[in-house]
Amino acid sequence: MQPKELPTPVGRSWRVSGTVPVEVVAWVTKFVGGDGSGRRVFEEPLHTGTTVRSVLAGLSARYPALHEALWHGDALGEHIEVLVNDAVLDLHHTLDSPLGPGDRITLLGQFTGG
Repeated sequence: MQPKELPTPVGRSWRVSGTVPVEVVAWVTKFVGGDGSGRRVFEEPLHTGTTVRSVLAGLSARYPALHEALWHGDALGEHIEVLVNDAVLDLHHTLDSPLGPGDRITLLGQFTGG
């Protein structure tokens, strides 16, 4: 796969070396054009310096409803769980953890009740 060039806000370019899949599951799909069931998978660009935060910021910038549901200022809100490689965020990764080939992110709605 040939790396692609992506423009950055400051006129430089990043070398894209692949993608990071972001799987959006169940009711969270409503925020990305789904019907609130099933799943949607987005392939987000992977380049030097890609972090969990940058991937989520890029995806949520394209989906304002997701942005509103996912973020509380610069921090994550409390209703959508973020998993990195099937582990809940903050167990092995933080928002600022770098991502590499083979990593994946899942957005899963938190369920409450008893």
